Amino acid sequence: MNKQRKTDIGPPHYEKFLPPIIKKNYGKWAYHEVPEQGVLVHTAESGDKLYSLRVASSRLLSIATIRLFADLADKYCDGYLRFTTRNNVEFLLSDGAKVAPLRAELEAEGYPAGGIGNAISNIVHTQGWVHCHSAATDASGVVKSLMDELMPHFTNMDLPAKMRVAFACCLNMCGAVHCSDIAVLGVHTRAPRIDHNELPKVCEVPSLVASCPTGAIRPATVDGNQSVTIEEGQCMYCGNCYTVCPSVKINNPESDGISIWVGGKVSNARREPTFSKLAIPFLPNNPPRWPEVVEAVTGIVNIWKDNANKHERLGEWIDRIGWSRFFEMTGIPFTRYHIDDFTHAGETYKRSAQIRQ
Repeated sequence: MNKQRKTDIGPPHYEKFLPPIIKKNYGKWAYHEVPEQGVLVHTAESGDKLYSLRVASSRLLSIATIRLFADLADKYCDGYLRFTTRNNVEFLLSDGAKVAPLRAELEAEGYPAGGIGNAISNIVHTQGWVHCHSAATDASGVVKSLMDELMPHFTNMDLPAKMRVAFACCLNMCGAVHCSDIAVLGVHTRAPRIDHNELPKVCEVPSLVASCPTGAIRPATVDGNQSVTIEEGQCMYCGNCYTVCPSVKINNPESDGISIWVGGKVSNARREPTFSKLAIPFLPNNPPRWPEVVEAVTGIVNIWKDNANKHERLGEWIDRIGWSRFFEMTGIPFTRYHIDDFTHAGETYKRSAQIRQ
């Protein structure tokens, strides 16, 4: 009797993909060290060593690039590599003698090693204009422009502490930018524009009304057409309406822009994880190189680099010197947009007598 073939098998167990050296020493690693930038060495209690060579990738990878990585992993690492959550590629080697030739081949192909220790790691980012229909700005273009300037901080360990930069194309924050040292966030500043002639031909009004999480969209008759109106005071510019109805256009080249947030982190070393806070409320979309955004981010990085203590993350440095001093040193103007006027914001304020500005 033939056994029934199982189709819903779920994801395979992660152990299936672990390199043999990791399987052998699982849970028995003694320490790790960074002998050179881009290389992390884990030493097990048994004396075995695992070498991780980290290189940058462009996140949106071509088939040719993936094949290149796979071929190099087969050549040097028995096929073992992994992608980090910030789109770095780590080649996992058990033979330290193979690190240098692998590094040379990767750098010859244009993939520099780095991002370990007191350095800037790869910028995690969202889809941008390549794929996302509601993006307020581009992702790949801004990140490319930023990393062209920040690359020395990726390939060297010359910063006071690690630096994590993230990019999200809109307020939906697919890139989890709220927990990075510097967050670059695309922002819509106007409610969607409605094409009242097109809307009844391509959209269902009840579905469109139901798509709004704040109830800002109302059924209406405009110029004899069944359509909708938007209460701009209730709109939070999420673009959910555009997802179900392309006639409600959230993208606006004149009013869409970029904001800069600082001070977030996931690490719980020295203090608890924190969300980022607003530094610059609006910078213009200025492709293809976004000079205003590049200048703002590199300026913050350089001022922090020159003034922070050893191992002091960006948010920890700001807390030490105070926000007033941060705005003064960076030259960023303080505006009304920096004041949290949310109705229940008081519940999140720190109430300690030791609080600083």
